[in-house]
Amino acid sequence: MRAKPVLVLLALGVAVAGLPACGSGDRGAAPPPSGTPSATAGFPTGEQAAAPVARTGLGGPGASPSPSRRPATTFRAGNPAGRASVPAEARAVDTSRPTRTVGTGTPASCTSAAVVKAVAAGGVITFDCGPDPVTIRMTATAKVRNANGPKVVLDGGGKVTLSGQGKRRILYMNTCDEAQGWTTSHCQNQDHPQLTVQNITFADGNSTGEQAEGGGGGAIFVRGGRVKVVNSRFVSNRCDRTGPDLGGAALRVLSQYDNKPVYVVNSTFEKGSCANGGALSGIGVSWTVLNSLFTGNEAIGNGANPAKAGTPGGGSGGAIYCDGNRFTVRIAGTVIENNRANEGGGAIFFVSNDRTGTMTIENSTLRRNRSGQFETRGYPGIFFLGARNPSTPGSRLS
Repeated sequence: MRAKPVLVLLALGVAVAGLPACGSGDRGAAPPPSGTPSATAGFPTGEQAAAPVARTGLGGPGASPSPSRRPATTFRAGNPAGRASVPAEARAVDTSRPTRTVGTGTPASCTSAAVVKAVAAGGVITFDCGPDPVTIRMTATAKVRNANGPKVVLDGGGKVTLSGQGKRRILYMNTCDEAQGWTTSHCQNQDHPQLTVQNITFADGNSTGEQAEGGGGGAIFVRGGRVKVVNSRFVSNRCDRTGPDLGGAALRVLSQYDNKPVYVVNSTFEKGSCANGGALSGIGVSWTVLNSLFTGNEAIGNGANPAKAGTPGGGSGGAIYCDGNRFTVRIAGTVIENNRANEGGGAIFFVSNDRTGTMTIENSTLRRNRSGQFETRGYPGIFFLGARNPSTPGSRLS
């Protein structure tokens, strides 16, 4: 759509400058024993103890799927025309020697209880549900225990769908959640657990009504440690319909170890719906999105951020919603199309409150993303406030 007058955008820029942030320089100490979120949804404040020595990250260099665990030929995810190079730590984890397996060879043996138990135990998790695709209807949210790992890998082999049945969030990890165990004195900046989801589908997740950490994350919620998504699909997930800053119908992330990026590789996000970020949402989090596809996602809140008088707020970032201080977004080899936002950024909403954040969109296509009220002039489907204009080498925006 056509950009609104410059004065409107300038006014919005002043308004969003006061948003809460969770950048790499804003990490706090562990929460009090009560574990109760603060008034700012648990965003860190103050100084933090020194971080632990990092483990080899997210599967380690050169890791790849076992030939016996390669996805079924009918499973397709991401943008097949994407040609962005994938760094070693962003690739799939080798699951040829799993720590544990869900199922004993039949669909009936692959239950919600078995998934919940395996995720809580940690390690490399695969599935043995028979030769055909299977949907596991989750009757409870699978939660990562922070002491079990340090790697937690969920590999569906291209045949497994985890369904929230439109009733619940599917997967949860939070290093600052007392109920999942504290493993360091600096929960907001620790390198573990390291969560990987690969070759799997998350469908019909719903975190509506979840209050912890401000909500969001219809399919997956992550705070702390590391997380990456490889060759996976997210379909028809959702979170609360309104709210100025919550989001991420598929994936919501708050803080990552040393502000290292969340990798999203060869993955598809479709038909997600939330107040903000119909697919992805983060606060002070860096993202690297490679060879992926976003289509039919929507930000359905209204009133923007901060919420206009008389509105509940939200409605920005049809596909991707990013807020905070110093963080980066890199999108390469990716198609973002037919997403919409009631307010700003039909494709992407990016606000760096202290104007230090940067965004690069390489060899990608953004098209037919509708911004209901505002976007940045010259960048169709994008609202951006950061250090400088987004860089878009080899990309098409329309």
